[in-house]
Amino acid sequence: MTDAASPNAPASVIWALGLTQIIGYGTLYYSFGALAPSMARDFGWSEEWVFGALSGSLLIGGLIAPTAGAWADRFGAAKLMTWGSIGAALALAICAIAPEPFSFVAGLVGIEIASAFVLYATAFAALAQVATGGAQRSITYLTLIAGFASTIFWPITTSLHDHMSWREVYLVFAALNLAICLPAHIWLARHTARRSALGATTYAPVVPLVPDDRRRLALILMLIGFALQGFVSSAILVHMVPMLGTLGLGAAGVFVTTLFGPAQVLSRVVNMRYGRSLSQPALAVIGDAFMPIALIVLLASAPWLPGAATFAGLFGLGSGISSIVSGTLPLALFGSSGYGRNLGLISSARLVVSSFAPFVLSVIAAASVTLALWAVVAIGFAAAIAFASIWWWLFARPSAQAPAPAAAADSLFPAILLSRPSDASDTGICARARSGQLGVSPKSPVLTPREARAEVTMNTCDAQLPIHTTFRR
Repeated sequence: MTDAASPNAPASVIWALGLTQIIGYGTLYYSFGALAPSMARDFGWSEEWVFGALSGSLLIGGLIAPTAGAWADRFGAAKLMTWGSIGAALALAICAIAPEPFSFVAGLVGIEIASAFVLYATAFAALAQVATGGAQRSITYLTLIAGFASTIFWPITTSLHDHMSWREVYLVFAALNLAICLPAHIWLARHTARRSALGATTYAPVVPLVPDDRRRLALILMLIGFALQGFVSSAILVHMVPMLGTLGLGAAGVFVTTLFGPAQVLSRVVNMRYGRSLSQPALAVIGDAFMPIALIVLLASAPWLPGAATFAGLFGLGSGISSIVSGTLPLALFGSSGYGRNLGLISSARLVVSSFAPFVLSVIAAASVTLALWAVVAIGFAAAIAFASIWWWLFARPSAQAPAPAAAADSLFPAILLSRPSDASDTGICARARSGQLGVSPKSPVLTPREARAEVTMNTCDAQLPIHTTFRR
């Protein structure tokens, strides 16, 4: 992670982005649920209407996300994040000084627009633009650090609110975005420009797994999966603190929420160690399945504290895996060309659908919290089914194992077969593959004149997607 010659992004870049993601998610996202009751009392609204305002803001942010992704490809993600930090601070300040509901809602809209420019989607694109090919592993490192956002900011928000009004808390958070995130993103933009000028960001493009004629179906399934997963995540995380209180946890609910962040981090550590043996679609299925299972545990055990702790752990594991997959799955399926745009589409799908989640959950929960949570369970399993369809289509169907047609005689060429991932740790093979040369696995060191199998990786190794390459003469 510290080697300048490594295909991963430099450690300084990952740590800088990790810090800004912690502050970004903490101030722009996680803090809202803890402050919403006070906001509602201040403006004379019901909590449902406050969350309704958030839902509308999320919808607008979702509509902006594809544009933000395209701009990240065109102008550079780091430059976009610099302006996003200014916008985030300004939007928080507008909310803090809003004298009436309309200007408050305008501030919320500004927060969600700024989020499209500073949170994960743009940060992942920034890593892909800085890294010399190791984008997947760099994304995992980033999510490992940023996973502490909820653990840090839920207690911070609650503690600050014990001594300050919600308006003063938002002003503190605006200052954090200006004092820390803005300088970090300015430095990152300059660092990216220097590396680009020196030619240090040249990397072999990631080869997509999905052929062009099937791209549309794969994209639709992926967007459906992320949209439904976003609904589950948004509905639960925004309501986490008050929801646990309603279920009888009381003050212990705040303690339970602190377990969510470490569970996210644990999922990323496990993925770094064992994730190479799984395809990205399979990893998406696992991550999404954890979240509805966690809710079932909560429903079956509340108000038992160990059961609630298990819920937070399982939900954190699922959320942690899903946040990694949101960056690695589109890279694996569709390659590095237009990566920022694809991330923007994912963000849009998630935000547009999840924009309704806090409001819908609060309305249903007003009648029955149990009914509301069972509805979220069903949506969570539907998301897992969407990702399972991609996994089955690409990896499990018998036709997915069929070799590609042979090329003309007297030529050697790679025919990509979708198969069970294998160890691709031989850096020499990776280096030769990235330079366009043929590599042979140590497990199969002899290339016969007629046919030999070699397990090699191109840039897809960096996306943790080993491929089998068959060479024919």
